[in-house]
Amino acid sequence: QVQLVESGGGLVQAGGSLRLSCAASGRTVSNYGMGWFRQAPGKEREFVAAISRSGISTQYVDSVKGRFTISRDNAKNTLYLQMNSLKPEDTAVYYCAAAQWIRIKVLPSEYDYWGQGTQVTVSS
Repeated sequence: QVQLVESGGGLVQAGGSLRLSCAASGRTVSNYGMGWFRQAPGKEREFVAAISRSGISTQYVDSVKGRFTISRDNAKNTLYLQMNSLKPEDTAVYYCAAAQWIRIKVLPSEYDYWGQGTQVTVSS
Protein backbone atom coordinates (compact mmCIF):
# COMPACT_ATOMS: atom_id res chain seq x y z
CA GLN A 1 0.00 0.00 0.00
CA VAL A 2 1.05 3.56 -0.74
CA GLN A 3 -0.58 6.48 1.01
CA LEU A 4 -0.59 9.85 -0.74
CA VAL A 5 -1.44 13.24 0.76
CA GLU A 6 -1.57 16.41 -1.37
CA SER A 7 -1.09 19.95 -0.13
CA GLY A 8 -0.42 23.41 -1.48
CA GLY A 9 -3.67 24.21 -3.23
CA GLY A 10 -5.47 27.50 -2.82
CA LEU A 11 -6.88 30.60 -4.46
CA VAL A 12 -4.62 32.57 -6.79
CA GLN A 13 -5.11 35.26 -9.40
CA ALA A 14 -4.53 34.56 -13.07
CA GLY A 15 -0.83 34.76 -13.86
CA GLY A 16 0.14 33.65 -10.38
CA SER A 17 1.93 30.54 -9.17
CA LEU A 18 1.34 27.64 -6.81
CA ARG A 19 3.43 24.67 -5.80
CA LEU A 20 1.63 21.45 -5.01
CA SER A 21 3.23 18.75 -2.91
CA CYS A 22 2.31 15.09 -2.50
CA ALA A 23 3.74 13.29 0.51
CA ALA A 24 3.99 9.53 0.04
CA SER A 25 4.31 6.81 2.64
CA GLY A 26 4.13 3.06 2.79
CA ARG A 27 6.11 1.03 0.34
CA THR A 28 9.33 2.31 -1.25
CA VAL A 29 8.03 5.22 -3.28
CA SER A 30 11.03 5.22 -5.60
CA ASN A 31 9.63 1.99 -7.06
CA TYR A 32 6.59 3.86 -8.38
CA GLY A 33 5.98 6.12 -11.31
CA MET A 34 3.90 9.08 -10.25
CA GLY A 35 1.53 11.54 -11.82
CA TRP A 36 -0.71 14.53 -11.32
CA PHE A 37 -4.30 14.59 -12.53
CA ARG A 38 -7.04 17.19 -12.19
CA GLN A 39 -10.81 17.21 -12.26
CA ALA A 40 -12.99 20.25 -12.80
CA PRO A 41 -16.71 20.25 -11.87
CA GLY A 42 -18.72 18.29 -14.39
CA LYS A 43 -15.65 17.04 -16.23
CA GLU A 44 -13.70 13.80 -16.30
CA ARG A 45 -10.41 13.41 -14.48
CA GLU A 46 -7.64 14.68 -16.75
CA PHE A 47 -3.95 13.79 -16.98
CA VAL A 48 -1.66 16.74 -16.19
CA ALA A 49 1.88 15.40 -15.80
CA ALA A 50 3.83 12.27 -14.92
CA ILE A 51 7.36 11.42 -13.89
CA SER A 52 9.36 8.22 -14.00
CA ARG A 53 10.71 6.42 -10.95
CA SER A 54 14.13 8.04 -11.26
CA GLY A 55 12.74 11.43 -12.20
CA ILE A 56 14.61 11.47 -15.50
CA SER A 57 11.56 11.17 -17.75
CA THR A 58 8.55 13.46 -17.63
CA GLN A 59 5.42 14.00 -19.72
CA TYR A 60 2.84 16.79 -19.77
CA VAL A 61 -0.53 17.46 -21.28
CA ASP A 62 -0.17 20.08 -24.02
CA SER A 63 -2.20 22.70 -22.16
CA VAL A 64 0.35 22.98 -19.33
CA LYS A 65 3.62 22.58 -21.23
CA GLY A 66 5.98 25.45 -20.49
CA ARG A 67 3.94 26.49 -17.42
CA PHE A 68 3.97 23.45 -15.10
CA THR A 69 6.94 21.41 -13.90
CA ILE A 70 6.69 18.02 -12.23
CA SER A 71 9.52 16.83 -10.00
CA ARG A 72 10.16 14.36 -7.22
CA ASP A 73 12.51 13.95 -4.28
CA ASN A 74 12.75 10.24 -3.55
CA ALA A 75 14.79 10.86 -0.41
CA LYS A 76 11.84 12.84 0.98
CA ASN A 77 9.18 10.61 -0.60
CA THR A 78 7.61 13.72 -2.08
CA LEU A 79 6.19 14.62 -5.49
CA TYR A 80 5.85 18.24 -6.61
CA LEU A 81 3.99 20.23 -9.23
CA GLN A 82 5.20 23.78 -9.79
CA MET A 83 2.46 25.72 -11.55
CA ASN A 84 3.28 29.09 -13.09
CA SER A 85 1.29 31.49 -15.27
CA LEU A 86 -1.92 30.00 -13.96
CA LYS A 87 -5.12 30.46 -15.94
CA PRO A 88 -8.77 30.28 -14.86
CA GLU A 89 -9.11 27.07 -16.87
CA ASP A 90 -6.56 25.43 -14.54
CA THR A 91 -9.16 25.56 -11.77
CA ALA A 92 -9.79 22.01 -10.56
CA VAL A 93 -9.15 19.53 -7.79
CA TYR A 94 -5.62 18.22 -8.29
CA TYR A 95 -4.76 14.62 -7.41
CA CYS A 96 -1.46 12.82 -7.19
CA ALA A 97 -1.28 9.15 -8.11
CA ALA A 98 1.23 6.31 -8.11
CA ALA A 99 1.67 3.09 -10.04
CA GLN A 100 4.34 0.48 -10.70
CA TRP A 101 4.75 1.22 -14.38
CA ILE A 102 8.04 1.41 -16.26
CA ARG A 103 6.88 3.50 -19.18
CA ILE A 104 4.93 6.66 -18.34
CA LYS A 105 1.15 6.20 -18.28
CA VAL A 106 -1.49 8.88 -18.78
CA LEU A 107 -4.79 7.11 -18.06
CA PRO A 108 -6.29 7.26 -14.56
CA SER A 109 -7.10 3.55 -14.79
CA GLU A 110 -3.39 2.79 -15.02
CA TYR A 111 -2.69 4.17 -11.55
CA ASP A 112 -3.18 2.15 -8.39
CA TYR A 113 -2.98 4.68 -5.56
CA TRP A 114 -4.54 8.13 -5.22
CA GLY A 115 -4.49 11.03 -2.81
CA GLN A 116 -7.60 12.84 -1.60
CA GLY A 117 -7.01 15.89 -3.79
CA THR A 118 -6.31 19.57 -3.23
CA GLN A 119 -8.39 22.43 -4.65
CA VAL A 120 -6.78 24.95 -6.98
CA THR A 121 -8.86 27.99 -7.90
CA VAL A 122 -7.59 30.60 -10.34
CA SER A 123 -9.53 33.86 -10.49
CA SER A 124 -9.63 36.06 -13.56
